[in-house]
Amino acid sequence: MAVTGGTLVIAAPAPGRRARPHGPYRRLFALPGTRAFTAGNLLARLPMGMFGISAVMMIAGQRGSYALAGAVTATGVAATALVAPWTARLVDRYGQARIAVPAAAIAVLGSLSLVACVRSGAPAWTLFASYAATATTPNTGGMSRARWTHLLHGSPAAHHTAMSFEQAADELCFMLGPVLAALLCTAVFPEAGTLTAAVLLLTGILVFAAQRATEPPPSAVPPRGSRSPLRALGPLLLLFLALGAVFGSMEVTSIAHLDAYGLGAASGPVLALQAAGACAAGLVYGTLRPRGLPLCLSAMAACMALPWAAAATGSLAALAGALLLAGMATAPTMVTAMSRVHALTPGGRLNEGMTLAVTAIMTGIAAGSATAGLAVDHLGTTTAYLLPAAAAALSLPAAAAARVRA
Repeated sequence: MAVTGGTLVIAAPAPGRRARPHGPYRRLFALPGTRAFTAGNLLARLPMGMFGISAVMMIAGQRGSYALAGAVTATGVAATALVAPWTARLVDRYGQARIAVPAAAIAVLGSLSLVACVRSGAPAWTLFASYAATATTPNTGGMSRARWTHLLHGSPAAHHTAMSFEQAADELCFMLGPVLAALLCTAVFPEAGTLTAAVLLLTGILVFAAQRATEPPPSAVPPRGSRSPLRALGPLLLLFLALGAVFGSMEVTSIAHLDAYGLGAASGPVLALQAAGACAAGLVYGTLRPRGLPLCLSAMAACMALPWAAAATGSLAALAGALLLAGMATAPTMVTAMSRVHALTPGGRLNEGMTLAVTAIMTGIAAGSATAGLAVDHLGTTTAYLLPAAAAALSLPAAAAARVRA
């Protein structure tokens, strides 16, 4: 097995020698440099699940206002939605190492500024300005996917396995990140979550960027009038918006539902179970043949109705099982949808295309979370579980509008 000219080449065994059996993931990480860039990427990706909850716990703990904490983090999400695609475009044009390191450094400085402003009692506007600076955080998941695409060009089965691994890594990081952040902020000191996340981000990016042999070459400046990723992916972004609404509404509703039944302490483990289901399903899906996106969306829509049915029973065990199945249905959908992004994004602008998809998911998460909060307050938690089911159902016409057939 070797990488020649950026393409995976699997050599046939010599005559008279039996080939050693290898699983698809073992073959992936036998490629030179893949373990190193994956290790750095995972270090840099874990803080993505830490920054938000760390900022909320730190600001609320020091300033005594969850409203201020929520407004600051919402501003950061909005800033990221605006800045992230531009950062990704620079990464595609000038190279990952050249852009990701200074972009991460700016984001880390923003985090350190936020800690200093909260700690010193600085005016509220400084918190908004500091957290907005973290919007330059590079899309580490997108850069990792771009490296796999560069290495596995011409090997669709291996590429599918790599994308499934990346989705499982996303789920793992977003499962462990909030748990680690909450532990640090409560057991150490309120600023520990933000400081640790900043250190992990910068360390991971430096390790990741140092692996130059696997880095995709910078793309040439696109000719004037060439099709942009936004135009190419426009209709498909509606699908990612709906998927984000599924995630955001499910999380808020689950936390509120468990709290209403006096089981607030169980919300962390139950949500972790959902993420664990998605992580496991992503890894298994990587060993199977890819399925069509409409089929994956239909299965997800069906599974998203299970938490509503389980919530009506009042059984924690039933709800946990339903959330596990719902989580397992999301990973194949995300892997297949991201494959469509790969197929539709113009050459040389893959990181920008994937960042647009992630931005649409983040926007959907924010909208889903806000809508679920209103539904919980006015309709109750059981009825609010209809929101993720409805968002999942809306993903089907969104896919049809994008003319997705496979």
